[in-house]
Amino acid sequence: MLEKHDIENIISGKKDWMDKELLERLAEAPLECIEKQFPHFIYSISSLDSVKRPKEQHPIFYGCFDWHSAVHSHWSLVRQIRLIEEHPLKNEIIRKLEESFSEEKTKKELAYFEDNEDFEKPYGWAWFMSLIAELHLWEDERASQWEKTLSLLEDKLLELIEHRFLEQKCPLRVGTHGNSAFALQRILDYSRVKGDEQLEEKVKEKSIEFFQKDEDAPAEFEPIGWDFLSPTLIEADLMRRILDKDEFLGWFNNFLPNLDSTASILKPIEVDLDELMKYHLVGLNISRSWCLSGIGSYLPKNHDYKSLLIKSAKKHAKAGVDQAFVRDYGGSHWLLSYALYLFTRKESGIAP
Repeated sequence: MLEKHDIENIISGKKDWMDKELLERLAEAPLECIEKQFPHFIYSISSLDSVKRPKEQHPIFYGCFDWHSAVHSHWSLVRQIRLIEEHPLKNEIIRKLEESFSEEKTKKELAYFEDNEDFEKPYGWAWFMSLIAELHLWEDERASQWEKTLSLLEDKLLELIEHRFLEQKCPLRVGTHGNSAFALQRILDYSRVKGDEQLEEKVKEKSIEFFQKDEDAPAEFEPIGWDFLSPTLIEADLMRRILDKDEFLGWFNNFLPNLDSTASILKPIEVDLDELMKYHLVGLNISRSWCLSGIGSYLPKNHDYKSLLIKSAKKHAKAGVDQAFVRDYGGSHWLLSYALYLFTRKESGIAP
């Protein structure tokens, strides 16, 4: 899919290199899957009577196999048409978003969280905050209305974030949905976009409480199982956003001491597309790439790790993106959101 594009452009984090063909591919999968109710991942079932069709429980975010994927697929569509004014599928995207975002549907989504307060904690909550931030950044009357429509759910999730996530005593350093650092990144970005200084300060305090004392990260053990995030790199990418530059350099040197080209974390995962849960590892290569790019770009020119991280980011981007544009629903329902995050990580809304 990306053979004709230079790897420097792919990891640049800027949108200018993306052509019509790529934009269509980035939009086609989320456009299709946000209305695809099955297959779907069903959560805990208490009785036969408790089973409802996904669309009955979640009239907005029912597609894409699970709630969080439906959320970040909506985020992906909004981000594309906000950043690319001449997007080839703009009109179709707007029609789909208009169908999704209604007051009645939002109230039903809210009602589910009233009864299931830990549902999608914290990964889905974090992606929802990214969606709201994206709508907030888009200077468009429709986006303003959609943001207002979703505000009831936004307020509820902010309440849950404050009382059921930011009050946690211990972080989860995992490579899957429970990862605390990833959620803190998304919530931090939201707080900065919305100008919520109180929330931003709480996220900073929690990040420092959780991670500032971390040293000598056991990165050689990654990945553990079916990771699609690197606990080590996601944490480091969070701390570069939290700490000032000198503080971060001191922290980072202690967090990953003696890093060299032989380190396993700098080598892309070789993914056999016949393996179970293969697409998680494809996603891991992509998310590693955006972390490595972000950290590497932040390091000063004379830092020993700078070139190591940038070279590794390129290798991970090539390995991940080459396998992300698949027709198989197991990958297509979520991987292109990760690809878009990598492609546009230096545009507004991400680490602002």
